[in-house]
Amino acid sequence: MLRIVLAEDSVLLREGLISLLERFGHQVVAGAGSADELVEAVDAHTPDIVVTDVRMPPGFTDEGLRAAVALREARPQLPVLVLSQYVQRAYAEELLDSCDGRGVGYLLKERVGNVEEFVDALQRVADGGTVVDPEVVRQLLRHRRDPLSRLTAREQEVLALMAEGRSNASVAEALTVSEGTVSKHFGSILTKLDLSLTDATNRRVLAVLAYLRG
Repeated sequence: MLRIVLAEDSVLLREGLISLLERFGHQVVAGAGSADELVEAVDAHTPDIVVTDVRMPPGFTDEGLRAAVALREARPQLPVLVLSQYVQRAYAEELLDSCDGRGVGYLLKERVGNVEEFVDALQRVADGGTVVDPEVVRQLLRHRRDPLSRLTAREQEVLALMAEGRSNASVAEALTVSEGTVSKHFGSILTKLDLSLTDATNRRVLAVLAYLRG
């Protein structure tokens, strides 16, 4: 039996999923209708796995996915399965890259062929596996042709702040992270943009120029 926190803003769909999961012997310990409720439910119940939609209140853009990324940062071993109608590229790559892709999944609702397939995917993610809809993979790869698209959402945030002329300390303060974390992100940015100059200042300028050209 899996203890599940389920985040879905549609009450009818949420209740339907709860009923389905319980029919297969699992327990939905909390149903969340917003990203904030999702985070609170995970803190309160420490579930075995999170199932979440991407678009959640209040903005109905990517709140659910951003919450999932934040939860994985805080709890690296927490399995997360995204079940959505949309492929949200900005944070999908960051989620799928977290913990080397272990214990994570991204499925499109309309492409889940049957109930057994969905429940099997849920179990595989909970066991540390990776389950990604082929359409999600196709869309992510299509946009990797642009060098900037190699960057995660957080790396793009770091680079955008650097483009404003901010120091590492200023970037760290704006993102509420440590300077060490900013340095780590910047190192990853340089690698992904194929910038191998030895002078750190020149590399920083080239990275910012790549961002501005994008």
